[in-house]
Amino acid sequence: MGHHDIRSATRPDPDQPMVDIANYVIDTRIESEEAFDTARYMLLDSLACAMLAMKFPDCVKHLGPLVPGGEIAGGARVPGTSFELDPAQAAFNIGTLVRWLDFNDTWLAAEWGHPSDNLGTILAVADWQARKQGKPVSVRDVLGWAIKAHEIQGVYALQNSFNRVGLDHVILVRLASTAVATAMLGGGKDEVITAVSHSWIDNGVLRTYRHAPNTGPRKSWAAGDACRRAVIHALNAVEKKVVGYPSALSARTWGFYDVAFKGREFAFERPFGSYVMENVLFKISFPAEFHAQTAVECAMQLHPQVRDRIGEIEKIVIETQEAGVRIIDKTGPLANYADRDHCIQYMVAVPLIFGRLTADDYTDAVAADPRIDALRARMEVVENPRFTQDYFDPDKRYIGNAVEVHFKDGTSTDKVSIDFPIGHRKRRAEGIPVLMAKFEAALRGHLGGSPVDTLIGLVQDPQAFDAMGIDDLLSLCEG
Repeated sequence: MGHHDIRSATRPDPDQPMVDIANYVIDTRIESEEAFDTARYMLLDSLACAMLAMKFPDCVKHLGPLVPGGEIAGGARVPGTSFELDPAQAAFNIGTLVRWLDFNDTWLAAEWGHPSDNLGTILAVADWQARKQGKPVSVRDVLGWAIKAHEIQGVYALQNSFNRVGLDHVILVRLASTAVATAMLGGGKDEVITAVSHSWIDNGVLRTYRHAPNTGPRKSWAAGDACRRAVIHALNAVEKKVVGYPSALSARTWGFYDVAFKGREFAFERPFGSYVMENVLFKISFPAEFHAQTAVECAMQLHPQVRDRIGEIEKIVIETQEAGVRIIDKTGPLANYADRDHCIQYMVAVPLIFGRLTADDYTDAVAADPRIDALRARMEVVENPRFTQDYFDPDKRYIGNAVEVHFKDGTSTDKVSIDFPIGHRKRRAEGIPVLMAKFEAALRGHLGGSPVDTLIGLVQDPQAFDAMGIDDLLSLCEG
């Protein structure tokens, strides 16, 4: 790995993982219609998430130019708003909107994350090219780039755990978005390698903002920040012809492996293709950290049995995967909405009491209900080894949870156990109508009127939808 003589100034060949990304992004043609179909739903779902996020002032305050007067007539647009921005700041805006509610798609493995975060970069660069550079970019083009971004982020996540060295998963958003944006802007393999080397040299942000005792709202705009940085790297590589760093990963002492990854090289389960998009998980029913999705489903099923006996509950046992225990098993006071949507006890208590879990249920007003913390205090979270095993099985990728409620009189509910949520590939037929209902309700709730009617009509005809220009699509989404 790297060179033993750290004094040598001889420029090495580029690290193989960077070459592999460049070869994939530039050379690979995506043939899977399942991947394109899933990507289409992913795009619609992400637009829905963006529209829903517009209801929250803490999100909206991050939108727009970095400084007053920074808008650009004819620039890249931000769905749900009237902003026209440079592509880097537009990428931040779009990435923040898609991610804000923790309601967009998810990928779970050794690392986890949300591959549709990359749409921040892809949509911003595509609209910039269409409007400012006069380059036709179709929805189908955007879906193809999204498939590749999903694949890079997801394949890296399968066997490489950045969270275990304290780095946040948005490092892979920056990586995937950098590679794809460089190719979108006309870069070749050399430019992709250069841009990706800069992405690795950035190292990664600490994920302390996702964990007690520091959990906070940065987790809602961190992906947007990664998208913005990716556009900068891509523009630097293509337009400014900056120098690349071929051993950014493997250089002894100074490379990413030695500095940030405990000296380990990356491991890969499979070559790049379209596996990730085909198997991506949609958050359809609940805006909740994905390791808890089936726990929320279990609690919803139990609500009719417990809603009139909340004061009689002695203990609630939640069985989850090892990752769920490590990430979202949380006790003590919860400081803000970001704390609450990453606490499995909170996400189970609310549906047990109210029979629902919405984004509004993470607000201070709902959290003030004393029954929620009273139930949290009675919860026991334990790892179920089978759930952990099925979580890592490449043929399953389940996210199992089980919930059982015990009462003071010695009785209990049945233990409700669900292996995979409605957004899983194995429940696509059940999930897609719910996803489309989410999409329509979100757009009508924010945009309303004839543009939404036009959009709903277009998505009924996938061929026509794919053929439309991305600038035409974003025109229909202007707020």
